[in-house]
Amino acid sequence: MPNAVQDAPVDERTSPAEPRQASRTLRYLTLAVTALLLLGVGWTAATLTSGRTPGETSAEAGFARDMSRHHAQAVEMAMVAYAKGQNPEIRQIGYDIALTQQAQIGQMQRWLQEWDLMPTGSRPAMEWMSDDVQPRDDGLMPGMATREEIAQLHEAQGAEVDQLVIKLMINHHLGGIHMVDGVLKVSDRPEVVRMAKAMKAGQQKEINELRKLQQASG
Repeated sequence: MPNAVQDAPVDERTSPAEPRQASRTLRYLTLAVTALLLLGVGWTAATLTSGRTPGETSAEAGFARDMSRHHAQAVEMAMVAYAKGQNPEIRQIGYDIALTQQAQIGQMQRWLQEWDLMPTGSRPAMEWMSDDVQPRDDGLMPGMATREEIAQLHEAQGAEVDQLVIKLMINHHLGGIHMVDGVLKVSDRPEVVRMAKAMKAGQQKEINELRKLQQASG
């Protein structure tokens, strides 16, 4: 005769192993959700810190505005070099400067738009730089040519064009590099740092080329 107790069907709903497994699964799910929440909080904090938008008085905004103006004068002089230069190398340098710096102006203006800032601000030029930078008596930024020098360049003819381009552009680039060094000291914005370094490398290369032409012309 069969054993009634042994042969009785087991009710799966009351199996002692299942509550333990369900509890373990719930514990794993809780740990996983907690880890994801902590990861999300950490990622958000890191994003907010690294992606903080430069404000009206930031060095990044000052640099974008001032360097746009600085570049605009370089483009003007470069176009004169391209149109009136006697030496083909001067004309080529003028073309390269105009093309490169006009593109950089466009990029810096896009930054200001993305940061919800106006193309120009109310703060004095170069105020974003360190205290050791003294403003020029004429109010111009480092390396910039005066109105009289720009007028002289436009009126120049023949070999004088090349001579003035070399002189004014070397000074202009040295001033631009000084501004680049200023923003690199205080900014960690990836796009600003990348462009500033590219500006410095490009302008230093052009300074070297202009100095060689200067030496060759005596």
